[in-house]
Amino acid sequence: MEKVTSEAAFQVSIQSPRLTIAVFKADWCGDCKFIDPFMPEVEAKYSDRLTLVEVDVDQVGDVSQQQNILGIPSFVAYSDGRELVRFVNKLRKSREEIEAFLQRALEVYNSIQE
Repeated sequence: MEKVTSEAAFQVSIQSPRLTIAVFKADWCGDCKFIDPFMPEVEAKYSDRLTLVEVDVDQVGDVSQQQNILGIPSFVAYSDGRELVRFVNKLRKSREEIEAFLQRALEVYNSIQE
């Protein structure tokens, strides 16, 4: 997963016409560490249909505030600079929940492409 380390890089990544999922995380976040072992497999499974980028909320704090990210890890889907859908709550996220969100994001993205 490509790491976004500046606001400019974040803006570039979400401007893509391709479906881009920003994963807001932090090094100190236990629930973020929980998803780390399986996220490479999830990313590989969806790599032909979407792009995942990691946003460290401590490194790019302004972006987190602008995007109204209150809990991490948070998943937000973008295309052409527009937010499509988000998966944000304070609960630990399972692989199944993350994959269900990615499926939902793809459905929303595909519905606006037609």
